[in-house]
Amino acid sequence: MTDDERIAEELKRNIFLTTVDRIYDWCRRGSMWPISFGLACCAFEMICAAAARFDLARFGMEAVRATPRQADLMIVAGTVTHKMAPQVLRLYRQMAEPKYVIAMGACAISGGTFRSYSVLQGVDKIIPVDVYVPGCPPRPEALLHGIIKLQEKIERQSVRTVPWYRKA
Repeated sequence: MTDDERIAEELKRNIFLTTVDRIYDWCRRGSMWPISFGLACCAFEMICAAAARFDLARFGMEAVRATPRQADLMIVAGTVTHKMAPQVLRLYRQMAEPKYVIAMGACAISGGTFRSYSVLQGVDKIIPVDVYVPGCPPRPEALLHGIIKLQEKIERQSVRTVPWYRKA
């Protein structure tokens, strides 16, 4: 085998062709930064999902942020009361684009068993939700499944379809 043939064979094994959209979506999918935001008992399950047994770090989410300006994923875990709703909305508006929301638990999805004047009957009344994780409280495996579904949604999303993209 000549040097040219060896070089050609090496190039065939080491060159990978794809689109910029695909690479961009792959990078966004693997580097989501969630905001640390738990409201009730579902927050314990969310914390368990970040522990060593379930390990959110394998999804690129080990950098849990305490500030919304550095986060692009909000996991609403627990009961959202009407008193807390303005703060949830404020944190959502301060998040960087593109931003995503996971509603975790029956209380965040539909108000749960609390049919009262003080409980918001679903966080989707005030902010858009991308993935719903049902349960009371949902297990960490369910949250991981919801994160995988969100990652699949992000991978299917083209740069041209996200709301913050503007054509020049």
